[in-house]
Amino acid sequence: MTFKKAIGQIHLWLGLASGIIVFIVSITGCIYVFQQEIRDLTESWRFVEKQSKPYLIPSQLIAIAEKKLNGKRATSLTYAKPNEAAVVSQFNRKKKGSLFTSVYINPYTGEILNIRATARGGNGGDFDFFRFILNGHRALWMPYEIGRPVVGVAVLVFVIMLISGMILWWPKKWSKANRDKSFKVKWDGTSKRVNYDLHNVWGFYSSFFLLIISLTGLVYSFPWLSKGLYWATTGGRSLPMERNLGVSDTTRNLPVTLTSVDKVWLNLTNQGNATKTMFMSLPQTPKDAINITVYLKPDNFYKTDVYTYDQFTLKPLKATGPFSGRYEDADAGDKLRRMNYDLHVGSVMGLPTKILAFLASLISASLPVTGFLIWWGRRKKGKKEEGKKPIQKRTTADPSRRPTPVVRRKIPVATDVASEVKQS
Repeated sequence: MTFKKAIGQIHLWLGLASGIIVFIVSITGCIYVFQQEIRDLTESWRFVEKQSKPYLIPSQLIAIAEKKLNGKRATSLTYAKPNEAAVVSQFNRKKKGSLFTSVYINPYTGEILNIRATARGGNGGDFDFFRFILNGHRALWMPYEIGRPVVGVAVLVFVIMLISGMILWWPKKWSKANRDKSFKVKWDGTSKRVNYDLHNVWGFYSSFFLLIISLTGLVYSFPWLSKGLYWATTGGRSLPMERNLGVSDTTRNLPVTLTSVDKVWLNLTNQGNATKTMFMSLPQTPKDAINITVYLKPDNFYKTDVYTYDQFTLKPLKATGPFSGRYEDADAGDKLRRMNYDLHVGSVMGLPTKILAFLASLISASLPVTGFLIWWGRRKKGKKEEGKKPIQKRTTADPSRRPTPVVRRKIPVATDVASEVKQS
């Protein structure tokens, strides 16, 4: 068996084994790319009329929301764009099956616009279409502890298939005929030829983008891969698996009040961040710090300044890891790690890269289908050829198989017959 045939067998059987999972992960990812734009069109209650007066301070918004949280303390507060609602949320990461409850409030008036409660695994709470899609993308709608490893292995197999597919695509000779076959879809060909070209040609064009999407997705599935990529891109630094958000000094014995959060927020807004999206992680225990993420670029998650403060003294704390500190102070490796999510969903450069991610994901969903049709067509062809019995030619080498000799009688001619008649 030649090297290319061996690669072809690996490509085939890995594709048949992982095809259904790759299709589900790809089609759900394709739908999720434009989830923000679709939400903006369908969730009108997320928007408010922009006003000239200032926002309500954090303690006011938190107090309004906690009246609807059934005695639970808010865990985060988000100030969005000037024409969007503020969001006070409550979520317990340590409690399995905890609902993520969000209270949407007009930041100018304090009016409650909506309350939504969704479940990470999809069990309980309000139905959210994109949460449903995300659960399918991440865990195939199974419990996360089961579904996520299955998805991770399938995506890892898909990366191997992308590489093996490139090897199979590579022409032996770069003649004009081979170039046309490798780079163009023969739309006027037979259905089998069009299907083959869709798998071969479109698979090639999308392979680079699919490698980026797949590898950035695997960062969330396998800690060893996450650590390895960070080590390689930072010149050998170790990635802390748990984000160090800083610790407050509990020996100060000062009262914990939400006015501490107010002061931090007012300080940052006075530094030119008043109209920027701001996410505040609220302390739940005496040792927790106040963490505030300021998004410098709309609809992106990587370009952020992250501030950490002691909740008692408001002293700035130095957190560790790629997601801490100001964006301009981060080195290339940390910036690349911050970009991981935006690269994965295609939002890193806005609409153009979102369109590329959408098309690449759509092609990715088609590859298991077109690949299966290629295999099925060859399988049926092989069965037909096996069903035909070959005609064997007889040979004279074996005496038992020699043809029976034909005995020829001599037929008398007309003159001989006439002479016999006369004699009689």
